[in-house]
Amino acid sequence: MEEMQEQELQEKIRKLIKEKKLNELHSALDAINSADFPSLFEELEEDEILIIYRLLTKEKAAEVFAELDSDVQKKLINMFTDKELKAVINELFMDDTVDLIEEMPSSVVKRILKNVGVQDRKVINELLNYPEDSAGSIMTTEFIEFKENMTIQDGFEKIRKTGLKKETVYYAYVVDKSRKLLGLVDVKEMLIADRDKSITEIMEENPISVLTTEDQENVAKMFDKYNYIAMPVVDTENRLVGIVTIDDAIDVIQDENTEDFEKMAALIPNEETYFKTSVFKHAKNRILWLLALMLSSTFTGAIIQKYESAFAAVPILVSFIPMIMGTGGNCGSQASTLVIRGLALDEIKISNIFKVIWKEIRVALVIGITLALVTALRIYFQYGNEYADNIINLTLVVGMTLVATSIISQLVGGILPILAKKLKLDPAIMAAPLISTIVDMCSNLVFFKFATMIFKL
Repeated sequence: MEEMQEQELQEKIRKLIKEKKLNELHSALDAINSADFPSLFEELEEDEILIIYRLLTKEKAAEVFAELDSDVQKKLINMFTDKELKAVINELFMDDTVDLIEEMPSSVVKRILKNVGVQDRKVINELLNYPEDSAGSIMTTEFIEFKENMTIQDGFEKIRKTGLKKETVYYAYVVDKSRKLLGLVDVKEMLIADRDKSITEIMEENPISVLTTEDQENVAKMFDKYNYIAMPVVDTENRLVGIVTIDDAIDVIQDENTEDFEKMAALIPNEETYFKTSVFKHAKNRILWLLALMLSSTFTGAIIQKYESAFAAVPILVSFIPMIMGTGGNCGSQASTLVIRGLALDEIKISNIFKVIWKEIRVALVIGITLALVTALRIYFQYGNEYADNIINLTLVVGMTLVATSIISQLVGGILPILAKKLKLDPAIMAAPLISTIVDMCSNLVFFKFATMIFKL
């Protein structure tokens, strides 16, 4: 929803509440998509939010509640009667209930659990016991399950009876008496098949599944690879215990991408949103990396200080330091970004390190030679008259440094993320800020080595 439309809608809702035109308000709310309510609620008062929420249908209220930010959910729970809270919890899917419990303070959790049935509470406790960021922690236990002796007609009857309470009805799962996963049934296949056929005749045998302990990021990648809209989750004995749905996989991908972006910018990952994070916490998340990078840059300063005599002999050399450092940092950042992305998509494996090295060397040569030639022309036209006696040497120093810097920086940018993966670290930490710092040291060292050698300083 566009920002202008939101503001107009907020004003309209406020006006209807003030004038107590509840029927008109109910109609207006019915036309709003559930996913648009969180942004709509941002500028409304608590009492206005509660009035709106109470006018929603039972099903839509649950959908809206699941979409809301945890702070708004907490406010609503504190305003709910026990009857209202129980109604909301009963309409939520089990994975959404678990997410809610994980976000709430203990006082609110106690009240939620008090309004949950004994059987549901048992399931919730089981889901909460799975390792954080695992398939078990994001799965739901509400799915369509068929026995192997059922017919397609039996399957449709079960969907009609239980489908409304299930997270998805597009896929159903066939299990044996001990609940071991035998197959997957696409409801589309059921629609075009003979109703008297056995479920096992149209099921996909040995479907792709994940263990409860599988990392959630790997599960999300499997959705892209296999084009599933729901992934069955099994225990170590291949017994079906739940499913992960595509909407949960998308949430995981968004969270992981945000975390990677933060690491690539030398930030400590933060689960809270930008505006909800305090100034002190923002500073804390940034300062540690900045301090480390700042202190490490003292090595670059030491290199420059060591070659002060070269500056005195050929002062023009100083003017090329920013260009060389910037070029090195940019080359390294480009290489690391592509390799990190390749690792994230499983296109690049750890075993591909030598292929990456060979490719980056060739790319660096093309880039380095091109940059050197362009810079040589610039030096000739800009400094040809002033430094006529040293123009060839100056061109050689800068050109050779650019080629060498390009090779070094792109090798550093290509290799470090792979080594991080090998060491079981997140490759995203080997991104622009860290690589720029390393490349700055290397490029300056190479620059002054060439300068002292060619100018015989």
